[in-house]
Amino acid sequence: MRKSLPDFKYLTFDVVGTLIDFEGGLTECLAGIAADGGVAIDGEEALSLYRAARYSRDADLFPDDLVRVYLAIAPKLGLPVERKYGERLRDSAKRWKAFSDSAEALAQLGKDYRLVAMTNARRWAFDFFAKELGSPFYAAFTADDTGTEKPDPAFFENVFDFVASEGSSKHEILHVAQSQYHDIGISRELGISNCWIERRHGQKGYGGTIEPAKFTEPDYHFTSMAGLANAVAAARGE
Repeated sequence: MRKSLPDFKYLTFDVVGTLIDFEGGLTECLAGIAADGGVAIDGEEALSLYRAARYSRDADLFPDDLVRVYLAIAPKLGLPVERKYGERLRDSAKRWKAFSDSAEALAQLGKDYRLVAMTNARRWAFDFFAKELGSPFYAAFTADDTGTEKPDPAFFENVFDFVASEGSSKHEILHVAQSQYHDIGISRELGISNCWIERRHGQKGYGGTIEPAKFTEPDYHFTSMAGLANAVAAARGE
């Protein structure tokens, strides 16, 4: 039996893709590079190529790895194969926007829960994301902090240890994320409750996120952060 929303103490969040529109940020930057060269790109094709290039054995931490990724996908998109454009793609992360409902929902949820960020991004990029979101987090864990990336269980164990240091347990966590591969499946395996924010509802495929080996039915399922915040308010009788 799933726990009631008011029964959780911590909400842990995937950031890139759940709260920050990384697909929009990537395609906007690539479209800008294409426009400079007088060509056009297909956004979904670019995301598919990104996904294939991103998940390789020689990948660097995100978003530094976007330099390597750009050089790999540029020829297939008809874009100039020059490092400066890869650096432009990497640095565009500083300007990626939050989904329109993210900041307001986090502000609302922060009144009732301790909000913890769990991101595969490096700390330098997370600092920009957090500012874009209104700096709502009680604590944050990045790839630099954990030395690994989700879905590695070790990433989650860092968070479990932090929660334990505050006298709480992982069973007081609701993990909120859009990625079935990085978050929802592994959170189920590790025995914590989860909430799937299906940001690509109404769209085919997994966009820039790797497809999971199998779909995990989440404990909670919304198509937006606003949906989660509204459900919490309703559960609390507000």
